[in-house]
Amino acid sequence: MAIETAVDPMLSNASGPRAGDVIVTDNLWKTYEMGDQQVNALRGVNLRIRHNEYVAIMGPSGSGKSTLMNLIGCLDSPSQGKYWLNGHDVSELNDDELARIRNKEIGFVFQTFNLLARATSLHNVELPLIYNGTPAAARIERAKSVLESVGLAERMMHKPNELSGGQRQRVAIARALVNKPSIILADEPTGNLDSKTGDEIMALFDDLHAQGNTIVLVTHEPDIAEFAHRVVTIRDGVIASDHISSRISNKG
Repeated sequence: MAIETAVDPMLSNASGPRAGDVIVTDNLWKTYEMGDQQVNALRGVNLRIRHNEYVAIMGPSGSGKSTLMNLIGCLDSPSQGKYWLNGHDVSELNDDELARIRNKEIGFVFQTFNLLARATSLHNVELPLIYNGTPAAARIERAKSVLESVGLAERMMHKPNELSGGQRQRVAIARALVNKPSIILADEPTGNLDSKTGDEIMALFDDLHAQGNTIVLVTHEPDIAEFAHRVVTIRDGVIASDHISSRISNKG
């Protein structure tokens, strides 16, 4: 049973992680040097995401949402401020340490799928387990299990060019799940799919959330953001709004 979380501004802005927190940012800044100028892509973002929340981070191009996604995904480090992921202070880790945290704590789902073209679905899903040294028998069993869980039991030995766009995204979701990460971070996961297939993928995210997964969805599309239970809107490097999605509020 999914846990519903109301958005409490005082809780969101409180510094430091508490029991049940997966993501906590405190006064998070990201500044880029552009010639002799400084550009603040993020300007003091405070965000708290709890275990089993389903949150959309939304904003137009240039809003800072992609920068925030890169920081949440441990693909980059902040210029100022703190970020805790599942209780780990990852704000000042070096690249190697960030890579280890990424592999352990985060399951990525990308718009472009990012699958190895010459590898089977099974091998693509195995990859994170290969990187962390899981023995062959255990990783194959786990990869098969998650492929079955996303409806691809009959497509395990197919390569990406033998799959539809929706099936390729399901492989990518299975790969994101295989390490049992703290969060699933999905970047425009329906961007390369038609509307019908996109709805099927969003229904799969609903199922994953109901199973207890914490999902962070990054999108610029309001209709996709409303699939989440909470919508955080970024504008000009700050959080402009943070509210329960209409899909959830209308149920009440």
